[in-house]
Amino acid sequence: MKHTPLHDLHVAAGATMVPFGGWHMPVQYGPILDEVRRVRAHAGLFDLSHMGRVLLDGPDALGLTEKLVTCFVGKIPVGSIRYGCLCREDGMPLDDLLVYRDAESTIYLVVNAANTERDLAWIREHASGAELTIDDQTEATAMLAVQGPQSPEALQPLVEGLTLTDLGYYKFAHATVSGIPNVRVSRTGYTGEIGFELYFPAEEGPRIWNEILTAGKAQGIAPIGLGARDTLRLEAGMSLYGHEIDEEHDPIQAGLEFAVSFKEEKGDWIGRAALERIQANPQRALVGITTSGRRVPRKGYALVHGERVVGEVVSGAVSPTLETNIGSAYLPLDLSQPGTEVEMEMRGKRQTCTVTELPFYSRTR
Repeated sequence: MKHTPLHDLHVAAGATMVPFGGWHMPVQYGPILDEVRRVRAHAGLFDLSHMGRVLLDGPDALGLTEKLVTCFVGKIPVGSIRYGCLCREDGMPLDDLLVYRDAESTIYLVVNAANTERDLAWIREHASGAELTIDDQTEATAMLAVQGPQSPEALQPLVEGLTLTDLGYYKFAHATVSGIPNVRVSRTGYTGEIGFELYFPAEEGPRIWNEILTAGKAQGIAPIGLGARDTLRLEAGMSLYGHEIDEEHDPIQAGLEFAVSFKEEKGDWIGRAALERIQANPQRALVGITTSGRRVPRKGYALVHGERVVGEVVSGAVSPTLETNIGSAYLPLDLSQPGTEVEMEMRGKRQTCTVTELPFYSRTR
């Protein structure tokens, strides 16, 4: 099992460590609901070094990426980021990812930890004969995120050459952080809050982690585990690969049309024809559900309407922000309107759920 450069610090801090995507990761440092509240009210520090980071560079980098991902890469301005998917020919996603446009012929990809090796194999397979280098930077770099309404104030004392509040949503720049030049600083976030990601050499990870916690002490910053991260992203209506999307759940019916470009100028790309057919005739939709019952929605729970099984829960959690149980689920289009009631079934017992529009929580970022 792989360890991030921050592993020993997590253990020393008393974090509960679990296997995740082939890595030994902190799921929580304290109560998960308290960690969620910390991020919503103050700021949280996340170790995301398990996520895959791949640099494509060369004359064919842009063309290859355009062929592989669903978003329109050629329209991404230098210094901007887009969300997209890597799909098979049948339109089903192998992964979702962030695409950074570094330069005309340089693309930086951030992919999910559990899918990194498969994604790299897929990219290399389709890059046969192309003029570019494919540089897996995952183990050579660390990736941290600072999230929450006070994240700019917590992080800014360590950043030179960049005013964090001037960095637009889904934009990135390079700056000096804790004395390290040319650190990639981006503003995307996976919590629904304002937040920033930092990419820098792996050996600097422990020092920068500790310096961020010191610099953000007045803002109440604290380390946050993957358990709270999952609840935060669900409240914010953000998909997680293996839950809302996977090789059985396509991006169109998952409500990710914004990440799929059918523009003629993009040309053909893997999965385009299949997703066009799905877009023309969708059968189901991803929706939010809430329930005041004591049972929390969990992945795999069936949803029933009358005596008919009509859908499935794909994510669920207790939401301290909404003070109720929430989940995401797939339902037929005729049952996907907000206010519709269905029942969640587990071990022969049923509990009423109400269809709710996603996201559950939104803050101007």
